[in-house]
Amino acid sequence: MAKEETIKSKTIKKETFMQGVITLIFSQILIKLLGLVYSLYLTNREGFGDKGNGIVAAGYQIYAMLLTVSSTGVPNAISKLISERIAIGDHKGAHRIFKIAFATFTVIGLVGTLLLFFGAHMIANYWLQIPDAEMTLVALSPAIFFVAISSVMRGYFNARQNIKATARSQTIEQIFKTALTIIFVEIVAILSNVSTEWMAGGATLATTVATMSGFAYLYLFYQTRKEEIATEVKSTVNYKYERIRTIIKKILMVSIPIALTAIMSSLNKNIDSFTVVRSLKKFMPEDMAISQYGILGGKVDTLTSLPLSINVAFATALVPAISAAKAKKDYKTIKNKTSFSLLTSMLIGLPCTIGMFLFASQILGVLFPNASAGATVLQISSLTIIFTILDQTIGGALQGYGKLMIPALAMGAGVIVKFILNLILVPIPEIGVNGAAWASVACHVVAFTISIISLMRTFKLKLNFNKFVIKPIIATAIMGVCSYFIYNQITGIISNNLATIIAIFAAVVIYTLAVLALKIFSREEIEMMPGGNKIGIVLEKLKIY
Repeated sequence: MAKEETIKSKTIKKETFMQGVITLIFSQILIKLLGLVYSLYLTNREGFGDKGNGIVAAGYQIYAMLLTVSSTGVPNAISKLISERIAIGDHKGAHRIFKIAFATFTVIGLVGTLLLFFGAHMIANYWLQIPDAEMTLVALSPAIFFVAISSVMRGYFNARQNIKATARSQTIEQIFKTALTIIFVEIVAILSNVSTEWMAGGATLATTVATMSGFAYLYLFYQTRKEEIATEVKSTVNYKYERIRTIIKKILMVSIPIALTAIMSSLNKNIDSFTVVRSLKKFMPEDMAISQYGILGGKVDTLTSLPLSINVAFATALVPAISAAKAKKDYKTIKNKTSFSLLTSMLIGLPCTIGMFLFASQILGVLFPNASAGATVLQISSLTIIFTILDQTIGGALQGYGKLMIPALAMGAGVIVKFILNLILVPIPEIGVNGAAWASVACHVVAFTISIISLMRTFKLKLNFNKFVIKPIIATAIMGVCSYFIYNQITGIISNNLATIIAIFAAVVIYTLAVLALKIFSREEIEMMPGGNKIGIVLEKLKIY
């Protein structure tokens, strides 16, 4: 009987893990599609374009840097600490960690907001050498406070396996951001006689207001769960009292290494904001240099981050799942979930990399008809996708297991390589902004190499090379050849934009069929997915499995 209960418990846990992943994936897809909407609007908007993207990107990267200190890494850190408490029945201790973390990051978020608000002038004029970015920094500063406290709440709900709360709050935030960006920019454009600087400020002000809406949802969601939480606290077992100072120390000891990883990723982008315009101005006018940076930091970063936003679901869900499994010493679950997540990440990243490389100019033409420059930069940058996606998943697994510094050190090594290559390549007129893209590729290759070696040693994983590498490459090659053939055959018969859309749609269908035909997923792995049993039955009837 006890054995049956254990099996049942593990089955439920698998479903819970994948349901959380699927929820986050759909949420992130919607968020990125909405983000693409306002990105398309801004880039194609008269008076904004690549220059406006350059101003916003420069300001946003500085904001993102402070944001990582106050919030990025916090959800995973809180999720890890609380899920460990919940796993052993200590609901009182879990809730106490949440309350103390909320108070701690209220203070940290407020400090971050004040630093950005009062330091905006110096940062824009002396660090970035883009004076127009000052207004964007001022407009973004209050967002740090709201994101900091929202992140604590998201980490708490993730640990409680209420991942829908995180997904919904992020979706609501993005809906507000998309709508308000368009509204604010149009209002500012009328009032300022289409000033690019002022429109950029309006766009970033929309981000700040949107973060407030995300926090408002999380607060209301928490209020509706107070009775449920109180009941859980009363049922606590294994409660161990810890002093406030001890808990804060634990939170910081976990969140700082995790945040360091995000800081390193943010530094990767900030290196571009500090060096690209500065280097390009040596052999081209300032406006052109800002526009070149706008292509890299605006259009290209938006497109290459789309696959990452889908995959982040695995990194997010792995942290509490592996933390809880480790607390119970369930090492089989740790290996199964990690290997499944890595395989799925590979199958997401590889086709996105090749598809974006093959159709770079066509994609830019479809999405940004009024500012379609940057195909070469996009092709180079697309090579980062596969390495970044895999590194993202590996980071979540290592953080959940308690190896908090490895992802940070790996990305730190990559950032050093990136910085050196930026200084060498970007000032060369024949290379220019492409040098920053190549430097990013090198950065992520270095980070991935260190992370995967550490993961294999820590988890003692034995990944099947044929399953994890050869078969995904074959499926991607079939997709690439077939989709490009289709595009070449129908171009000239129909419009280029329509041919691109049809070719991309065909690529998705062909790739899905190739993955199924090659039987990359085992029957057990298919059953891990929501509705996996039904999918398995259908595949059996089709004689695929």
